[in-house]
Amino acid sequence: MDNTDNLFHPSLEAAVMKLDPEDGEQIMEYFKTHALLSREKALLQASVREQKKLLVENAKLKKDIEQLKTQLQDKQRRRAAKTLLSSAPPPQTLNSAPTTPANQLPSSAGATAALLANPLPSSSSSHERRDKQSRRRRGERKGVSTAPSTSDLLSLGAESRVDVSRLDLRVGRILSVRHHPLAEAMFVQEVDVGENGPRTVVSKLGGKTDPEELQGSLAVLLCNVKACKLKGVVSQARLLCCCTSDDCIEPLFPPTGSAPGDRVTFLNYPGEPDRELQSKQKVWELLQPDLQVDGRGVANYKGCSFEVKGKGLCRAPSLTNCIIR
Repeated sequence: MDNTDNLFHPSLEAAVMKLDPEDGEQIMEYFKTHALLSREKALLQASVREQKKLLVENAKLKKDIEQLKTQLQDKQRRRAAKTLLSSAPPPQTLNSAPTTPANQLPSSAGATAALLANPLPSSSSSHERRDKQSRRRRGERKGVSTAPSTSDLLSLGAESRVDVSRLDLRVGRILSVRHHPLAEAMFVQEVDVGENGPRTVVSKLGGKTDPEELQGSLAVLLCNVKACKLKGVVSQARLLCCCTSDDCIEPLFPPTGSAPGDRVTFLNYPGEPDRELQSKQKVWELLQPDLQVDGRGVANYKGCSFEVKGKGLCRAPSLTNCIIR
């Protein structure tokens, strides 16, 4: 930008000076100033686009590193398990019946008396005993414990409780949005939920949604759903939206001042969320009909508001008296 004299062809400057000898120099200075400003604006926009691109690539790299770390830990656990199994002592075989030397066999009368005093076990009881011993050995080799673990007892207690506290609802920031390659009304977002890397989320937002408006905004996500493929793209969370129809859909917004990873809680339901919602229990399907937006635009479950502690309530941007899905 130092070479301002080469911005325009000399013939242009000569033509301007010929047309307006008095103000020609001021006109050329005006043209040069605007040309420089346009060039600076273009460079600034290019640097902003490059910065956004680097942020997305950095988030994807973090996600790949986490996946590789998990795979490495799984391989180490499997190797340790193989080492333990190979070093375990071989299972003991059933002791065969003791043999008596021929020269020590009792006489026929003594043998008869011994059989009457100690009758041989029946074949069925001996089979049962062998089966029990073999089952016991198999259980020891596999490391099966008959006593219920603490995690099993906790999961049983969670299964008996079906309320909104089982949902792991968190605040997330939408880093990028793009159209789904196979579905016109679906979008693919990269969302930061306060973890080491972003999650990929597939959402149905309707044809009227502008992706540029969603990028950089905060939303509420269900984070303990099981990852599943939607039209070929794996979705790792669920974006909560309020809607009145398939075309009128808005993402649910957390309160101002929220940060990615903040928990959304419910005053009347203080329990801890499940690690992962089991599809066979249909917890989401049972709770979803009671998730609604009231007449004030506040999201609630059975009248209890969605709340980020110390920051406020979750609301719909413009819709009222509608469902949350």
